[in-house]
Amino acid sequence: MRHLVELAFTGLVAAATGGIAAPGHAASFDITSSAVQDGGMLVKKNAGNVANNKNCDGESVSPPLAWSNPPANTKSYAIIMLDPVGRGGQGVVHWVAYDIPASKTSLKEGEASKPSTEFKGGKGTAGLTTYAGPCPPFGDKPHPYVITLVATDLEAGGLKPDMTRDELGAALTGHVLGATSIVTRYGH
Repeated sequence: MRHLVELAFTGLVAAATGGIAAPGHAASFDITSSAVQDGGMLVKKNAGNVANNKNCDGESVSPPLAWSNPPANTKSYAIIMLDPVGRGGQGVVHWVAYDIPASKTSLKEGEASKPSTEFKGGKGTAGLTTYAGPCPPFGDKPHPYVITLVATDLEAGGLKPDMTRDELGAALTGHVLGATSIVTRYGH
């Protein structure tokens, strides 16, 4: 499933190493979740919660994430969650977060569901600056949700607030040290 990263983030991580370990690292840069395995299904509480959208039947609680073995010289991270098949293949950005300090190696369940004082929330497709859970149409097969963690050489705190995925991609050009992802799925 990790091949979806190329589809989901063309241009954003063009300079990335694709998750290959930096020289001197014994293991590859990796992102995991204690709540879902790569390729596994999100639970209903991780799905979106929008009152006027019948496809949003969850609580919009962000899943826990942890990462390890970042590339050398990593100073901050960015996270983007994308449904590459949403909106008829145009994609839906569910979550953008950045300026995450290199000292941070995990997010607790629900931590990204509210504004943070530790990192900036960017704007997803719905204009939210926090995690927005999946709301795939009833009757669709489960959609894939690619959660990508990007390691950068930028000091945390230096990027402007409320950037979209495309704006973040432009700001990270030439500053990406590596990227890794986990792919989850959700459907009704």
